[in-house]
Amino acid sequence: MSNYTIAVVQLNLNNTPENNLKKCTEWVRKAAAQGAEVICLPELYSSHYFCQSEDVDNFKYAEPLYSTSFNAFSALAKELGVVIVVPFFEKRMAGIYHNSAYIIDTDGSEAGLYRKMHIPDDPHFYEKFYFTPGDLGFKNNPTKKGNIGVLICWDQWYPEGARLTALKGSEVLFYPTAIGWHPKEKEQYGANQYGAWMNVMKGHAVANGCFVAAANRIGLEKY
Repeated sequence: MSNYTIAVVQLNLNNTPENNLKKCTEWVRKAAAQGAEVICLPELYSSHYFCQSEDVDNFKYAEPLYSTSFNAFSALAKELGVVIVVPFFEKRMAGIYHNSAYIIDTDGSEAGLYRKMHIPDDPHFYEKFYFTPGDLGFKNNPTKKGNIGVLICWDQWYPEGARLTALKGSEVLFYPTAIGWHPKEKEQYGANQYGAWMNVMKGHAVANGCFVAAANRIGLEKY
């Protein structure tokens, strides 16, 4: 197993992609300056969590492959000599959109692409309105720093994804995430929900003999 330092970027995001790109770029630089070699951003980094409602206007946040996000973080990864996990809203073609993540290597090349497989549909988590389940499977992504696996948020509740990714050689499983509580439910359910989340994430690490790292948002998002 390779030895390298990882970092997860956790920050408050808003509905202005340009601002979010700037903020994430700044935090990647800060993490790299502190010695991080593999850096993971939170799920859907370029916008607020728009899945709180079903609104066709939110498809404006989607981008084609190898456009804004890839170009910006490819250049940054090459400049800093780091690996960056970049989760984004992918417009694949008319009517087909994915919740995806690039794995960008230290030379700015693509080391891998993952599309979220398990799509939730709960009150104010209306992801099935926006995202088609991924079709790329679970895979290891070799980088110049080491073997990296990426799954996204709701995938964490299904052990098969972590197992298959680890069996293919991943040393670290990254989970870009947008998870939290409804304010009205936190007092009653918060402790149990948090405990379940911690247990399942620890379980992935223990059962598969690998490291697990999750990058979440912070603050209250309501749009």
